[in-house]
Amino acid sequence: MRWLPEPGRESLTLASVLHALGDPVRLQLVRRAEVDPDSTCAAVSDGLAVPLSTLTNHFRILREAGVISMSVDGRHRRIRLRGDDLRDRFPDLLEPILRLSAAEAPKLS
Repeated sequence: MRWLPEPGRESLTLASVLHALGDPVRLQLVRRAEVDPDSTCAAVSDGLAVPLSTLTNHFRILREAGVISMSVDGRHRRIRLRGDDLRDRFPDLLEPILRLSAAEAPKLS
């Protein structure tokens, strides 16, 4: 298994994390990744009416911001929410965003 490049914990910036979480599709992907750690990109994005190229871009933005980790496992890419890193760097940021966004988000699928 090979891990794709991502910023270190100390390199995470509030602006890049908030930008990554500022899109409803990306928020949905993050919420799904939180519920199902180490799932494949296909499983996390299942049922979303979003083109594959757009999903690829969303996953890249999340990874480059440090919100998720992504590994290559054969033909699949597995994602994991970097919750511990985000909680360490920005205490009390992630949980309220995910909770509030789940309560108000329209169904994207």
